[in-house]
Amino acid sequence: MKKIIKNIAKMCHHIGSFFDKWVITPITKFILKITDLFKDNSKNLDRFMSKKSTLIVISLILAFAVFILIDQESSVMADQYAEILYNQPVTAVYNEELYVVEGLPKEVDITLVGEKRHIFLAKQSPSKGVSVDLTGLGEGNHKVTLKYSQKLKSLDYKLDPSTVTVTIYPKVSETKSLTYDILHQDNLDNKLSIESVELDRDNVIIKGAEYKLKKVATVKALVDVDEITNPKAGEINLKDVDLVAYDTDGKVVDVEIVPKSVTAKVKITSPSKEVPIRIIPKGTVATGKSIKSTETSISKVTVYGNEETIADIEYLPVEIDVDGISSNKTYKVTLKKPSGITEISSKTLTVNVILDSSTSREINDISIATENLDSKYKVQALSEEDSKVVVVVKGSKDIVEKVDASSITAYIDLKGYGVGEHEVEVKVKGEDLKLSYTSKTKKVKVRISEK
Repeated sequence: MKKIIKNIAKMCHHIGSFFDKWVITPITKFILKITDLFKDNSKNLDRFMSKKSTLIVISLILAFAVFILIDQESSVMADQYAEILYNQPVTAVYNEELYVVEGLPKEVDITLVGEKRHIFLAKQSPSKGVSVDLTGLGEGNHKVTLKYSQKLKSLDYKLDPSTVTVTIYPKVSETKSLTYDILHQDNLDNKLSIESVELDRDNVIIKGAEYKLKKVATVKALVDVDEITNPKAGEINLKDVDLVAYDTDGKVVDVEIVPKSVTAKVKITSPSKEVPIRIIPKGTVATGKSIKSTETSISKVTVYGNEETIADIEYLPVEIDVDGISSNKTYKVTLKKPSGITEISSKTLTVNVILDSSTSREINDISIATENLDSKYKVQALSEEDSKVVVVVKGSKDIVEKVDASSITAYIDLKGYGVGEHEVEVKVKGEDLKLSYTSKTKKVKVRISEK
């Protein structure tokens, strides 16, 4: 802007000099000579100067002179050019070991003004960029001016912003325990599982303004599964794992962390187990019919998941809807992964349900067990008849005849029951799910008392 004003002033000076040298002075001399020639005849001179043609000629001469002058100066102005350099980094000079500076922009825009060739050279030439010197400033708020280091003095520049208000805080430090988070774990092969992560240090130092350090609730190492090349079972060392500080709401707190990164030893395993498939019929087949057998295309599958889930799973349950069927039927089933299971060796299964005529059999003296009784209570049947029941088993004759009493459980559910006498419904279940089990006694009486 200063350059433009200077050029305008220079142009005005040129115009004034031009008029003085080439217009006013020559015309004055010309008029004096005319006056000398016609001093004896002033009336003739007056008539000459008052002629319309004489005034037109003088006006044309002045207009032509002004045109030439403005044209020359406009060529000078036309050479002026402006270009904006966006997002230029700002460097601050201060004692980083003692202070923390806030309010200083990370980037600014620079407008360069000058001739195109000079701007081109400026962009190609090395520069120290935008900087601000905070040396000597102490704790508190300060209004400071940003400066742009440019070797070409023929250019003008303007920074946006050019001045800012910064706040300087004393830098304090604190030790924090270090934990970790696993990122993109879902991208890991379903047959693999991260068993453990071991960091090369347990604590880090955080530095910054005291009010920010008070916000830090935890510092975590972000272990990114996507950073593991060709993951497989075994131990893998991940270097330069980023550290991030969080507040109680899980938001990032901008503080300095020393060190900036750590090394993590990631142990990857592939827990698996081969378990049988267990068909669970849902519903009741047509009257007079029963399930004789269920034939499956595969009898076992391998399941993958965390070790605790793998250890607890004994079979893979597969439910099929048999309600109302009166003849043999084939099912195409998509296997579902139980909770904690990440992968199954087979995705689908074919189940053939074979029906037979239904028969029944009574099994006597099945003792009644209790479930879900509060540990502070004990329970007692009010009579012998309330302690045992007769169970009716229905199903295919070949299966029913082989049923053993040990495979049947009669029980009462005492969840929510307290001290006193209660009449409770009897429930029955058996190991063979192709059969149905019912108690001839529907309810029994029991007494609950405190231990």
